Amino acid sequence: MSLKLTTPLGTSYGTLSERELLSVTLTGEDGVVGYGEAAPLEPYDGVSVDRVERALERYRPVLAGSHELGGAQLMDACRQVEDLPQALAALDLALWDRAGRREGKPVSALLSDDSASHVPVNATLSARDRAGVAEQAARAVQEGYECLKLKVGMGDDAGRVAAARAGAGPRAQLRLDANGAWEVEEAVRTIDALSPAGLELVEEPTHGLEAVRAVRERVAVRVAIDETAEQAGALAAGVADAVCLKISRCGGIAGLLVAATLVRSTGAEVYLASTLDGPLGIAAALHAAAALASRGPMPHCGLATLGMFEGLDDQLPVREGAIAVPLGPGLGVEPFAGA
Repeated sequence: MSLKLTTPLGTSYGTLSERELLSVTLTGEDGVVGYGEAAPLEPYDGVSVDRVERALERYRPVLAGSHELGGAQLMDACRQVEDLPQALAALDLALWDRAGRREGKPVSALLSDDSASHVPVNATLSARDRAGVAEQAARAVQEGYECLKLKVGMGDDAGRVAAARAGAGPRAQLRLDANGAWEVEEAVRTIDALSPAGLELVEEPTHGLEAVRAVRERVAVRVAIDETAEQAGALAAGVADAVCLKISRCGGIAGLLVAATLVRSTGAEVYLASTLDGPLGIAAALHAAAALASRGPMPHCGLATLGMFEGLDDQLPVREGAIAVPLGPGLGVEPFAGA
């Protein structure tokens, strides 16, 4: 499935104008169907759609002979064939969706007895010019967003950050995402220069555990990791104040919850975000975030992205800066409705 962005999204690693996703359908012997979604993003995670498609094909014989396997056993069997989180996530989502549909319960109810009903989310400011950023920021605040996210590391950062703050006013949280654009010294200089605008945090100012640690030790602004969270030992390293987790990179809901528990054990915060996922991926993240909220406060999550796609029905609209967790059985959404 190919989805086009209404407005291209600029990042330090390039501009995204289109998104290609893969869907998976699992049907049990009881006839109950579960839907999953694979959302690799090669410029971000280095994993191509073709590679995920090949992995899913390799899982097919395992799935065909899986009638006596439980969900965890099935995931382990597929992982032994190829340990590719972006492909495993599609199966994990389909299994949770099927389990919820079979039980007549939303996935969040399967994960926790006290899951949250809504997940607070940030708005993404995609404009490349100052006037556009200011206009988007003002509109987002009027719509009820309390947290705004701006991509940096791609030119005129100071002007665009100032415009975002001017448009948003003094109360809104302003989050920056550099996608690892800077080396340590440049990151420190740039964050110090931008900090008077009032920043909630800077996500992935640079790549690598030691580099992030070095930046965090020298700036007053809170630092989060995203891409660096994929490195071995990163989740327990304690190099950042917060860690951004994503369904695709964690191999699905189950893997994300394990990762979140590990991060929180270090004292760092966890928030969830989208790799410009489709409806199933966003719904899965909402269910996971709702369950995590029952164990501790959740910062604003980067899940308000379905509205960025052209011609796609937004089954998970934002209301007053939050998205309601789907109440229908399973993930609670239909794959690519209206696409």
